[in-house]
Amino acid sequence: MNIIDESGILAISTRLQRLSEQLRKDGALIYKSFGIDFEPKWFPVIFTLHHKTMLSVVEIANEIGYTHPSTISLLKELEKQKLIQSKKDKHDERRRLIVLSPKGIELIEKMKPVWDLVSKVLGEIADNQNHLLKAIDEAEAKIAEQSFYQRALQLKNSK
Repeated sequence: MNIIDESGILAISTRLQRLSEQLRKDGALIYKSFGIDFEPKWFPVIFTLHHKTMLSVVEIANEIGYTHPSTISLLKELEKQKLIQSKKDKHDERRRLIVLSPKGIELIEKMKPVWDLVSKVLGEIADNQNHLLKAIDEAEAKIAEQSFYQRALQLKNSK
């Protein structure tokens, strides 16, 4: 065990980042082993558009929980890969609507068996995935109520 592992809750961000990076790296290898050219960072947008066929940039950002600039960056990559298409909204010229391209729809079909496999494997890794997901949900809800920073300032100022 290293010092980060021994530090407990203090290093939670570091440990979550480490876990996330490992899952993304392995995820890329899994896609590659199926002959699919896909970056795991594209997953939230592709998966969202698979379930909600047409969304604006702002709606996608809200769905995936990313900032507007981060979402735009992902959308540019996906457009360059020809996995999505955008068109102007008929009712509001400033608004762009995003949809999966035919290539993106075809990709989804190739990815469905991979998603099934990944779900099973992650279920094994997390052992009882409901506990892990419940803990993440609870932490996200508490941070949505009051950020980590706000809580720290409040505690600091109460002393």
